[in-house]
Amino acid sequence: MRWPEPQVWAALIAAGLATYLVRLAGFYVLKGFAPRGRTKAALDALPPAVLMAVIAPTVLATGPAETGAALATAVAAALRLPMVVVILTGVASVVLLRMMLA
Repeated sequence: MRWPEPQVWAALIAAGLATYLVRLAGFYVLKGFAPRGRTKAALDALPPAVLMAVIAPTVLATGPAETGAALATAVAAALRLPMVVVILTGVASVVLLRMMLA
């Protein structure tokens, strides 16, 4: 196994540092700020929107088993089941659908 080039390590460290600094800046920028109304609703909607933006291409670009498992997981999440149950639903459904469709 060959170690990555120094530029790869530098990029990884820079990306990690940038991520950490952005998170840290958020605490300082929003210190003492209590969002209300539409601003609070918009901020509450950000994490699921970002998650969907990351997941959607994979769900749509893979096979029917993965797409079906994503739908089953979304239904479990929409029913507000515990996170462990939602994760187990996704894992079990992708395994079962791959076995059935293969």
